[in-house]
Amino acid sequence: MSDRTTTEIVEREFLELRARLLDLAASLDRIRRAEGPPDERMRVFESGLSILLDDTEDKARRIQELYSRQYSDRWREQMNL
Repeated sequence: MSDRTTTEIVEREFLELRARLLDLAASLDRIRRAEGPPDERMRVFESGLSILLDDTEDKARRIQELYSRQYSDRWREQMNL
């Protein structure tokens, strides 16, 4: 639980969040206007957007896990270390 109110957090972060959304929207516009076949990474990205829009908690953790590899005891071997 935070010791700050929703209004305090939004007041502090609103402009930065708005700028990030505008940046994201501009990137998505450029991707949609681009030529060539779709990039498969966009499916994972769209899954991340779905996480942002759902009503569940732990959004940061879930998005991090979306982009993370599953743990393997053989990670050194798999990464040629």
